[in-house]
Amino acid sequence: MKFSTPALILAALASGVNAFAPTNFGVRSTIALDAKKSVSDLSDEDLKGKKVLIRCDVNVPLDGKTITDDTRIRASIPTIEYLVSKGAKVSVCSHLGRPKDGPEDKFSLGPCAERMGELLEKEVKLAGDCIGDDVKAMVDAMEEGDVIMLENTRFYKEETKNEPEFVEKLAAPFDMYVNDAFGTAHRAHASTEGVTKYLSPAVGGFLLAKELEYLDGAIANGEKPMAAIVGGSKVSSKITVLDALLDKCDKVIIGGGMVFTFLKAKGLNVGTSLCEDDFVE
Repeated sequence: MKFSTPALILAALASGVNAFAPTNFGVRSTIALDAKKSVSDLSDEDLKGKKVLIRCDVNVPLDGKTITDDTRIRASIPTIEYLVSKGAKVSVCSHLGRPKDGPEDKFSLGPCAERMGELLEKEVKLAGDCIGDDVKAMVDAMEEGDVIMLENTRFYKEETKNEPEFVEKLAAPFDMYVNDAFGTAHRAHASTEGVTKYLSPAVGGFLLAKELEYLDGAIANGEKPMAAIVGGSKVSSKITVLDALLDKCDKVIIGGGMVFTFLKAKGLNVGTSLCEDDFVE
């Protein structure tokens, strides 16, 4: 079959986060999030003076301490500028790289805070941690329109495990939550899913809303025949998306590490490659 439109590449899908992900791609009503609201749906009073935790994706490539591509930081600026303009007190959290055993200087968000400050044309202080009394004191001392950045959330293994005690500590200093990290929104981590249990309102930022609208429009209104390319390491975090796409696309092409789970299900030997045996029937 010849496809007349470019394949739709879904490298990072917001499939596992109940507060932000549409459960059925292609159904436009699911984008009008309950918690799927955008910051623009909030009133000035909802934002003025509020201590806002915003999850951005500033996982940028580094050469030592030099950022070689600041695209992700630039993408986060519109939502932060909007919050600042409304008098919010903005604390940015993110991960960088894959620290293995606690804090590692090479994964510090220091360069990201500095670059964000340059783009915002205002100081963005880096907190020494992402949880704890010192962070709370720093947040409490903020003035309206201030922006700080919390240190790398993945310096704690509890972040990716979404452990309740860590989640509660992360959310404690704040009044509300904004998720603007589309690339990590599909992961049920403390800073993407866990904090929504403690902070309300919990809404999407402009970047997240833009990406979801793009995907929804591309799938619902895309030219037929349509192919979707879905990449990722784990079937478990993509299975609901794959099910939805099967009803809307003529072909679904699987890539990334999750390929091996499908190959093993077909009876092929995958050796020591990544495989989720629980999903092999």
